[in-house]
Order: sequence, then C-alpha cells, then structure tokens
Amino acid sequence: MPFGKYEGYYLIDLPEYYVVWYSQKGFPKGQLGEQLQLVYELKLNGLEELVRNIKKQYPKL
Repeated sequence: MPFGKYEGYYLIDLPEYYVVWYSQKGFPKGQLGEQLQLVYELKLNGLEELVRNIKKQYPKL
C-alpha cells in the first residue's frame, strides 16, 4: 500500500475490513484501484492463501 495507515504493506496483507471499506467507498482510479478490487475479490472468495503461497515460494517478486 503506497500511503495511509497501512503504507508499506502488501495489498493482500491489508485487513479485510479495510478492503471492504474501500469497496463501499469506491476504489481509487488507476492500477491501485484495480489491484484493490482484485484483492477484494480474493478475500471475498477465501482465495487469499493462493497469493500468500506464491509470495512464500517467490519472496523476491
């Protein structure tokens, strides 16, 4: 996350309530908004562990 309370966090590591708040408020425009929407869908469907497993296997990505 490039700004705010969670600056420096990977988007997948943001708390669910924060991502849900963005979905209700409106995602930002541009690439960050698209990525947050994807993270929202992953969390909504319980698939965030897929990204965490990839992150563990390829820590330099």
